[in-house]
Amino acid sequence: MSYQEAKKRYAVLGVDTEKAIKTLQKVSISMHCWQGDDVTGFENAGSLTGGIQTTGNYPGKARTPEELMADIDKALSLIPGKHRINLHACYAIFEDGKKVDRNKLEPKHFRKWVEFAKKRGLGIDFNPTFFSHPLADGLTLSSEDPRVRKFWIEHGIACLKIAEYFGKELGTPCAINFWVPDGLKDEPSDRFGPRKRLKESYDKIFKYRYNRKYCVPTIESKLFGIGVESYTVGSHEFYMCYAMKNNLLCLLDTGHFHISENVSDKISALLLFSGKVAFHVSRPVRWDSDHVIRLDDAVTACAREIVRNGVENFIIALDYFDASINRVAAWVLGMRNMQKALLQALLEPNDTLKALQDARQYTEQLVLQEELKGYPWQDVWAEFCSRAKLPADECWMAEVLKYQRDVLAARG
Repeated sequence: MSYQEAKKRYAVLGVDTEKAIKTLQKVSISMHCWQGDDVTGFENAGSLTGGIQTTGNYPGKARTPEELMADIDKALSLIPGKHRINLHACYAIFEDGKKVDRNKLEPKHFRKWVEFAKKRGLGIDFNPTFFSHPLADGLTLSSEDPRVRKFWIEHGIACLKIAEYFGKELGTPCAINFWVPDGLKDEPSDRFGPRKRLKESYDKIFKYRYNRKYCVPTIESKLFGIGVESYTVGSHEFYMCYAMKNNLLCLLDTGHFHISENVSDKISALLLFSGKVAFHVSRPVRWDSDHVIRLDDAVTACAREIVRNGVENFIIALDYFDASINRVAAWVLGMRNMQKALLQALLEPNDTLKALQDARQYTEQLVLQEELKGYPWQDVWAEFCSRAKLPADECWMAEVLKYQRDVLAARG
């Protein structure tokens, strides 16, 4: 079926495919830099710690800022639309060769990233890095050691200042996401104490009067991780309550919940009280394993909630790192899958479906929901890609393989 035929078929349902395409063109997804180098960063800090690890040793991993930026360029060239990049603090670039510890980071250490983004018309989002550091041994902001807490509080404040810098320089607010890996491997004797210390640490960080015009803080929960299987200090309940009380956004990482939880069901509840919802879209398999997202039921369900409640009310970023496959391909596949999920949702007659629900015409609603699965959204996707002068199918992989032969293979 051609796009024109698909357009007519959707029109019968009252769906405007042109409007769907134009809306999707405006949706900026934040592409995470850490897929390109397995969350290594530029500190030479050694192996990953704090409940984070990557598996696989696919050749061609980025080793320098220049290599990582080149890989990001290649990935974005194969993804329709204009997007954002998402940085961790460990990707600071020390141009003068004088490295500083994380609590001493300044905007100047990210100047190269701002230059990169400005040339390409990209926004930047940011994350403090509370893992893979000598002072990140089990507990950071919730540590019983005041010296450790002080270090990470200073890091958090430094990162807020860097996020403001990004927002000012690029003319688009920087979403800065706080996540800490704090927890315990075995059953705790005191659950309250670490959470009290975590709250007090965040109180000190957010006492800094950041400019909301440039900086949008979000805070992220987690269920558990490697080495912290029994107790996570920053639980969903902790962050949800802290966000609501302190006028922050509670970020939903789709891999940070029990495998049987329906993350999409949480969206409307948070949106009702916060006005915006932030996302890290990932794919758990058995736990928070950060697999490349597929176009699966979980992703499409979240996309439906995003579209039904106004895409302008959501901050969408991806978060996974797979070192077992081509890293550039992982970026492209994940970003395009997120766009496909959003497009499918944009092509649903949501007003009609809502009216059927409100009228308690549940049979008619169910039938329409199911029959929509056979509608030709792929033809609208093909048109969307065609307007960006990009292939709609797997043909983009040929360009990635050429890049692998010409560029990645030389990295050893």
